[in-house]
Amino acid sequence: MSATATAPSGDNYLNHEKGLWSWLTTLDHKRIGILYMISVMVFFLLGGIFAMLMRTELIAPGRTIMGPETYNRVMTYHGTIMVFMVIIPGIPAFLGNFIMPLQIGAKDVAFPKLNLISWYCLMVGALVAFTSLFYNGVDTGWTFYTPYSIRTHTGVTFMVLGAFIMGFSSILTGLNFIVTIHKLRAPGMTFWRMPLFCWGLYSTAIIQVLATPVLAITLLLIACERILGVGIFDPTLGGDPVLFEHFFWFYSHPAVYIMILPAMGVISEVITAFSHKTIFGYKAIAFSSIGIAAVSFFVWGHHLFVAGQSEVAGIIFSFITMLVGVPTAIKVFNWTATLYKGSIEFKPPMLFALGFLFLFTIGGVTGIMLATIALDVHLHDTYFVVAHFHYVMVGGTLMAIMAGFYYWFPKIFGRMYNIFWARITFVLIFVGFNVTFFPQFILGAMGMPRRYYDYLPAFTSLNRISSIGAYTIGLGFLIALIVILQGIFGGEKASANPWGAKTLEWSTVSPPPHDNFVTEPIVTAGPYEYR
Repeated sequence: MSATATAPSGDNYLNHEKGLWSWLTTLDHKRIGILYMISVMVFFLLGGIFAMLMRTELIAPGRTIMGPETYNRVMTYHGTIMVFMVIIPGIPAFLGNFIMPLQIGAKDVAFPKLNLISWYCLMVGALVAFTSLFYNGVDTGWTFYTPYSIRTHTGVTFMVLGAFIMGFSSILTGLNFIVTIHKLRAPGMTFWRMPLFCWGLYSTAIIQVLATPVLAITLLLIACERILGVGIFDPTLGGDPVLFEHFFWFYSHPAVYIMILPAMGVISEVITAFSHKTIFGYKAIAFSSIGIAAVSFFVWGHHLFVAGQSEVAGIIFSFITMLVGVPTAIKVFNWTATLYKGSIEFKPPMLFALGFLFLFTIGGVTGIMLATIALDVHLHDTYFVVAHFHYVMVGGTLMAIMAGFYYWFPKIFGRMYNIFWARITFVLIFVGFNVTFFPQFILGAMGMPRRYYDYLPAFTSLNRISSIGAYTIGLGFLIALIVILQGIFGGEKASANPWGAKTLEWSTVSPPPHDNFVTEPIVTAGPYEYR
């Protein structure tokens, strides 16, 4: 790949225009990516505060700092913020917006105005959702299960309408990415020369466009039921609450892959760059992304093994759920094979990528366990499910966000961060994560139910360990924030390609110019040609 790595008179996307208004009305995909970055970091801080409050309450049996009603509200806001405002938009909207057009040699995304509107949808939706705080909060859990979500006298209507609006952000981003990848690739950038991060985003975009409308309509139906009294999910009015579960999980299980497929793309980039090897099985990894996206639409029923669905349906959903492990295992095998005999550098992005491999593998294996019907009946609605979910989502997606942020930080800001302290953040987050969530597997197997404000004295020790781990994670992310801010405002200037990576975004200057490349890049080889 080739492109001119110079920009006239130091012009870049950060100084091309100045003033707050220029940022709020920008059509530059890079600036919009930065807007998403700031938003996600603020939401992550809020979600993290709610998590710390939960773990403080659970550090001992009985009341510690809050009552059961307040605990339900804190738990709901933690889950809703982390899922809808952090993990789902985290990689596609931030790193995807900034990096993907650079990786395919485009000047911008296909629909720049739609791109900006998608950010405003996220912000308006979040504002509407947070309005629920002034109406007794929300105490349903992030899943808004009926019939309780219809009957509770809390701000559920504002929360579901907020999530409905945020869904448009996801749909518009996915649509934009699909068209951009199909129509704006540089000369010579065939599909089989695209970086694997783009394949991850492409697969994710398909899910976003097809699955998100189902959730949007479902949440709108809850609002209609609360406001108009129609009987769709309320059994007292002839509705079916299990129908809500089918609608909700038809989106929310593919949403797991909206969170994890871009993360897998990030890991492919980081492992290749810091192993200094051409990735093993490029096409297999690309096809496995599409395979995961396709299968994700047919596994929602494993959330309903104890909801009364037929034995035949349970067996089919169990089998298809296990089938997801095949393309996932292909990725893990190929990443491991890429590491084999590589010239590995343990820079912060690589440490987080290796952390991803460890944590996501545990999450995946426990997912196969939960796909086994007989075992799921015992573990359903216990802390085992909480641990599994966090090992996949937090251990997977957030580790990948950190890997990708540290990896592309020099490209985004044109500066380097403190490598030593970035490594310290990995140690704290990785150790803290395992200390927090591994005991929860044991708690779940012992029978501790999830979402409970109190627990038996027999569960005290493991809960205390879990809470200490949560504080450790919080310390790790606090130091990471300091490392990032220090790098942005006081870090050494970065070269165009400090890691020696081979994908196209590293061929332009850091930070990139307004139009990404001074001359249109010409692609003549695959994305990972290490020799």
